[in-house]
Amino acid sequence: MKLKKERTGTKTQPVSLVSLVDPSSPVAEQYRTIRTNLQFASSADQQVQSLVVTSSGPSEGKSLTSANLAIVFAQTGQNVLLVDADMRKPTIHKTFQLNNEAGLSTVLSTGVSLEETAQKTTIENLSILTSGPKSPNPSELLGSEKMNQIMEEARHLFDMVIFDMSPVVTVTDAQIMSSKADGTLLVARENWTRKDALNQAKESLDLVQARILGVIYNGAKQDKDKAYYYYSD
Repeated sequence: MKLKKERTGTKTQPVSLVSLVDPSSPVAEQYRTIRTNLQFASSADQQVQSLVVTSSGPSEGKSLTSANLAIVFAQTGQNVLLVDADMRKPTIHKTFQLNNEAGLSTVLSTGVSLEETAQKTTIENLSILTSGPKSPNPSELLGSEKMNQIMEEARHLFDMVIFDMSPVVTVTDAQIMSSKADGTLLVARENWTRKDALNQAKESLDLVQARILGVIYNGAKQDKDKAYYYYSD
């Protein structure tokens, strides 16, 4: 019953910024390994400058992964933008303790620019565009021409743009953004993610010809030195 309650919960919580508070930990090192693998996946003709992070369902670690990847990329001196594009259950503003009165939904629905709305953080080289006020139609906003313009502006202003998305099986938001981004990471959680849901997530991403860069296996406890795994096809 407890598991069912957690899977259907609606409240969001801030995630752990282990890459910032404990940079020498094995988990932080695994995030740096993922960063290195992503850099190798980026080539002259297939650059990875925009990255979608999603999962098959809720509570699998996509926001945890997005936030920590943004930090380790910023630590290399790259100018990084983390976008909370999960406009249904946003968490990034809670994690980084930022104001969420204006954000992605504001930029999409008004004339305010991305540059004006993105917030600088206390972490050097890391800016964040929070989700903004809840919108009744996130999928329509993300699929709009305005979103394409925002992505172009972000590419011009930042070296790396990471989008924290809604779960891909639940709603179409992640599909839409994966079709626009240079690459997609799928997050799965041990003893939580269902195999059929993960397969469904991959099929949904394949349907929009998303470039799936790999799967992050989150929450393994057997070996602390292998708390996170990454593989790429």
